[in-house]
Amino acid sequence: MEKRKTFPEQKQELPGNEYLMHPEPEIIRENYIGSGKLLGKVAFITGGDSGIGRSVAVHFAREGANIAIVYLKEDKDALLTKELIEKEGQQCLLISGDLKEEKFCKSAVKKCISLFKKINVLINNAAVQYPQNELEKITAAQLKKTFETNIYPYFYITKAVLPFLNENDTIINTSSVTAYRGSEHLVDYASTKGAIVSFTKSLSAMLAKRKIRVNGVAPGPIWTPLIVASFDKLSDFGKDNPMGRAGQPSEVAPAYVFLGCADSSYITGQFIHINGGELVGG
Repeated sequence: MEKRKTFPEQKQELPGNEYLMHPEPEIIRENYIGSGKLLGKVAFITGGDSGIGRSVAVHFAREGANIAIVYLKEDKDALLTKELIEKEGQQCLLISGDLKEEKFCKSAVKKCISLFKKINVLINNAAVQYPQNELEKITAAQLKKTFETNIYPYFYITKAVLPFLNENDTIINTSSVTAYRGSEHLVDYASTKGAIVSFTKSLSAMLAKRKIRVNGVAPGPIWTPLIVASFDKLSDFGKDNPMGRAGQPSEVAPAYVFLGCADSSYITGQFIHINGGELVGG
């Protein structure tokens, strides 16, 4: 039986920088074999510089896709992701900027189209979270930043990408287990993730007639820089689910491959729950 790594207590001040995490997150399994499921496709991924986004980007590259990654300012992380993608023999476009600004979202899509001439898979993934144990501690500024980062860009980017999507192209949105069971420490974050679920289901109905599929992934506790940057005590992270451990990005990304390729051609408006066995509805 495979021996799983444990997750020691530590504190990382900034998201990204997987190389500073102990153990480092597993981006892709050594025995993951690409089979051309996304050959010739172009994927546009927000928050693709680290964590789940990086893992998705590398998996998509191994399946034959070229990648455009949007990130805020973590240049070192983004460059490493680009290097990993290029090692898979695919092209990677890095686009740095603030997704809270609709003007930037439009320009990012234009840059992707200028280079690759198309977009086939849109992955909305970027997010922030700021744990607070009391509602009174969630300031107006925090609330505004969380919503403007976690859900507004899903509208901005999708609107900008839609004119370039064709029949059988796909949109994949990243929600969270917190959207389904809540979180007493992440009330504002969980609220945005619930909004993403409703956005996904509504958009899927709207775009079904255009034969564009819209689905999502709702991860549970996954070992990523966002977690390390958000919480002080990490030794017990993920241990309260039935599998008794946190997941790795490499265990999440294949779901995006499935939803992004023709294997999921009869699925829209649905979420895949990768959470270590926690039972949730929807």
